[in-house]
Amino acid sequence: MATTNWALDPAHSELQFKVKHLMITTVTGSLKSLSASLTSPSDDFENASVKFEADTASIDTGNNDRDNHLKSGDFFDADQFPKITFESTSLEKDDDTYKLKGNLGIKGINKPVKLDVEFGGIATDPWGNTKAGFTISGKINRTDFGLTWNAALETGGVMVSEEVKILGELQFVKQA
Repeated sequence: MATTNWALDPAHSELQFKVKHLMITTVTGSLKSLSASLTSPSDDFENASVKFEADTASIDTGNNDRDNHLKSGDFFDADQFPKITFESTSLEKDDDTYKLKGNLGIKGINKPVKLDVEFGGIATDPWGNTKAGFTISGKINRTDFGLTWNAALETGGVMVSEEVKILGELQFVKQA
């Protein structure tokens, strides 16, 4: 059986994270520099393998001071750990959605994660490129990956939630 290779189209893709701040609002950030590849044994993408990489220095929350803090040793330590990685172990179809399992690497710590994936379909762009679209979502506990900085609040609770929501809109282009 022939496999099909797909490469991420970064101009039409985004990867965001959402974290509660002061336990009352959510701050959204994104990773601006990312790459990914997908290898599929069939047109429905079941049992496809996925590899992903993002530059920690590309973190953007819309606030330069916060971005610099996130890139520091308190959080991602971008100088020592320049990449966030993901490599799938399985992609299984479940009715209209998929379950993507794999190993996420942050700060040199690799842990298994499970993400929900919605397949948006396949389309051909005006230049004849075949594209496939996916929406991914999931949650991780940031402390599992050594992202443990926090501050206690006088009112109780903490400044930054341990739970991080991951949201992605990813478009892949079929390789010849």
